[in-house]
Amino acid sequence: MSQYELALVLNPNLSDDDLNSQFDSIKNMLEKSGASIEKIDNWGKKKLAYEIKKCNLGFFYFISFNSSANVPIELEAKLRITENVLRYLIIRKDV
Repeated sequence: MSQYELALVLNPNLSDDDLNSQFDSIKNMLEKSGASIEKIDNWGKKKLAYEIKKCNLGFFYFISFNSSANVPIELEAKLRITENVLRYLIIRKDV
């Protein structure tokens, strides 16, 4: 098991209910694939450094989790096709 961190930027045009359901589905993806979530940081709506998909703002989340090496690969494949995800980055933390 390794430690990973997922940085996630979601579409700012989502309603509160849609935002919560989108974030919950991403959290469920992690849990179903066997990852254990250690910490979730919600930074809220922030200004982007540059425009992405005609958006200047985004909802920022940072999720720390422990998992095997195949989970980030599976998660990245799912996030890549998720419409409301503007950007994501998964890194492995060195301990």
